[in-house]
Amino acid sequence: MDTMFDLHGMKALVTGASGGIGSSIARALARQGARLAVSGSNYDKLRVFRDELDEHTPQHLQEEDHIAIRCDLSNADDVEKLVPAAVDSLGGIDILVNNAGITRDNVTMRMKDEEWDAVMRINLEAAFRLMRASMKPMMKARFGRMITITSVVGATGNPGQANYAAAKGGLVAMSKSMAQELASRNVTVNCVAPGFIRTAMTDDLPDAQKEALNSRIPMGRMGAGDDVAAAVVFLASREAGYVTGQTIHVNGGMAMIS
Repeated sequence: MDTMFDLHGMKALVTGASGGIGSSIARALARQGARLAVSGSNYDKLRVFRDELDEHTPQHLQEEDHIAIRCDLSNADDVEKLVPAAVDSLGGIDILVNNAGITRDNVTMRMKDEEWDAVMRINLEAAFRLMRASMKPMMKARFGRMITITSVVGATGNPGQANYAAAKGGLVAMSKSMAQELASRNVTVNCVAPGFIRTAMTDDLPDAQKEALNSRIPMGRMGAGDDVAAAVVFLASREAGYVTGQTIHVNGGMAMIS
């Protein structure tokens, strides 16, 4: 019997792969049979995660080991080398997941130029460079899936996050433009926008603060990394071939955006 969302034989690059949401995404893609190049700035942490992925990927789905590639997304030269390195190591690229991102929160009146620049460079510009570099091999293969992790605040805004919201909103608009450019080559470009997702950082919040956050969510709880990963697996699959230029919101109903 055929399994839906089977990614066997597909090759994926995931940025920020050893972080909370990134690691959930990488595990989910590997479980469905994709071979991964996982990227991050901390190579030691990344290598440990890569070894864990190798151990937990079902052997009948895995032809070769996953690989780890260090990349500093704030460095344009590093970013430009990442996709070619992944293609060289994997033998191609079918799936690109732009997951890595940073925050430099401040109210706008006090926001420093460097806080704006750092968020734009890593959250928006690096994603642009990776998507641009992935286009040629995907177009040549006449197949590709570009998936970018944005945020609910890219649609709603958030006080103290003008830089982050602008970058995340920019990713959505950029993805729609690229989706139109690449659709005829069977390359889809989509976004997944998480709301409040449970992480090690949110686990450390005082109970009263957690309750205040949960009260803003109709489902009454924060999401998990696996909730985001499930949306990514769908968009990466062959079954999602007629879905492009879209944003899937994963936020428990906190913001119901059409």
